[in-house]
Amino acid sequence: MLGELETFVNYLSVDRGHSVHTLSAYRNDLGSLLDFLSKSPNPPSTWNDVGESDIRKFLDNLEERDYAPSTKSRKIASAKSFFKFLKEEQIIKNNPLVDVRQPRSGQSLPKALSIEEVDRLLEMSSTTTNAEEVRDSAMVELMYAAGLRVSELVGLNLRDVDLDTATVRTIGKGSKERIVPIYESAVESVSAYIAHSRHKQVRLGTDTQEALFLNRRGSRLTRQAYWLRLKKLATKAGISSNITPHMLRHSFATHLLHGGASLRHVQELLGHSSIATTQIYTHLTSEHVRSEYAKAHPRA
Repeated sequence: MLGELETFVNYLSVDRGHSVHTLSAYRNDLGSLLDFLSKSPNPPSTWNDVGESDIRKFLDNLEERDYAPSTKSRKIASAKSFFKFLKEEQIIKNNPLVDVRQPRSGQSLPKALSIEEVDRLLEMSSTTTNAEEVRDSAMVELMYAAGLRVSELVGLNLRDVDLDTATVRTIGKGSKERIVPIYESAVESVSAYIAHSRHKQVRLGTDTQEALFLNRRGSRLTRQAYWLRLKKLATKAGISSNITPHMLRHSFATHLLHGGASLRHVQELLGHSSIATTQIYTHLTSEHVRSEYAKAHPRA
């Protein structure tokens, strides 16, 4: 059964062009289903043996384990895609999810930092005493300047940042390339890191010498490591929000819209394939407009 799962993941990679992180999410979601089925009293020997009752029990198990609605919705969506693929490839005769409805996850608005909070975070990160802090400062500044996903940030190579033209090139979801302009202080921060700190972390003979951001062992910095460094900076800056790297991306989009950028422009900068994905930020700007109205209108 694991073989069919890997065949499906390979199909998503080759035919659909999904990113490594999307593939990992599918593998994790379907792996949890396979693990549940293998531990059932009468485990199925093939995917053709999986019935609707097995899927219902899996859903009940997710409910008992108190998974968030969004997580349950994603896991069922992954399973639906997988079993649809198996049916189309004639690996199974019947799709056990045909009558299983998708749990409603509800739309939650992305959380963004205020401009003042971003200013405090950048000011705190610019106070550096060693190579790692110089790197962290460059990463925070660049992530906010370009609205990068954390996977895009840690995946950057030296050649992807053009300091002369003040642009950064990244490969986003679906292997889509985009080139994003960055402001001057971000250029200066990255330039200072490359010129004075990065060489202290490079280890000759490693296969990550092209990576832009390195850890103390000379390897490419991981998403988890960056998140930990960001949380420490936020605490020092007195930011009470439970900060995540993605909040900087949300802040980038929200602040651009507050500043008058068009929705289509922000969509291109974020690398969203559909403008509907970008439109969620209009809810945040509407709240901002209402807040400013309440402050400014004499009768409000």
